[in-house]
Amino acid sequence: MTETAADVKTALAAFSHPDKVGMFERFFKTGPGEYGEGDVFLGLTVPETRSVSVQFKHLPLHEIDELLASPIHEHRSCGLFIMVNRFKKTKTAGEQQEMFDHYLRLVHEGRVNNWDLVDASAPYFGMFLIGRPDSMQLLARLARSEQLWERRVAMLLTFAFIRADKIGFDAYDLGPTIHISELLLGDSHDLMHKAVGWMLREAGKRDVEVLREFLGRHAATMPRTALRYSIEKLDAEERKFWLEAKNR
Repeated sequence: MTETAADVKTALAAFSHPDKVGMFERFFKTGPGEYGEGDVFLGLTVPETRSVSVQFKHLPLHEIDELLASPIHEHRSCGLFIMVNRFKKTKTAGEQQEMFDHYLRLVHEGRVNNWDLVDASAPYFGMFLIGRPDSMQLLARLARSEQLWERRVAMLLTFAFIRADKIGFDAYDLGPTIHISELLLGDSHDLMHKAVGWMLREAGKRDVEVLREFLGRHAATMPRTALRYSIEKLDAEERKFWLEAKNR
């Protein structure tokens, strides 16, 4: 029998923890005016949701779309886990293009609409952009979007370039991360400050001199949260140096 979104929802419901719902609602900022306003939770842990995604790895794409259309967070999360796992196993450029385009459509439609959903999907779909001549144009367009989650997707897509040599490509490339970070340094949202700092920190783990060069140009003016995240892996003395740059 063909698996359906309804089957997935039933499997997820079996793991529901009503006593945890309130904690998730607070953690993911679902109150009026907050970034996750209106998001609904079943209270599942990530491993529980992932276990269901593995069970339904052959779910048809149109049924995945139904999961992503749900107001329930774990439904959307499970759908994205299935998509990511399928994307990793694609064999042809055509299949990769189809999956990537489908993911971007979901992003544009506002279905990938919380930070954990972005962070669990964009770093993997970013693999499609490695080596493509139009990658930077796409990343820059997303980075300039008025939609918060499109901007975060832009930043997290660059994670694939940072670890390209670890996922089957010849070498890593920190250029996209540096460029998109510069585009997003003036972003007003704290979630973007965290995303920028996180990706800069990861870039610095591959080449600390690239991070230092970036900090030399921007430490005095970049948001403090982004700065703190970016320098977390540096030693205490150097962290102090860059933090004091804010006051120089």
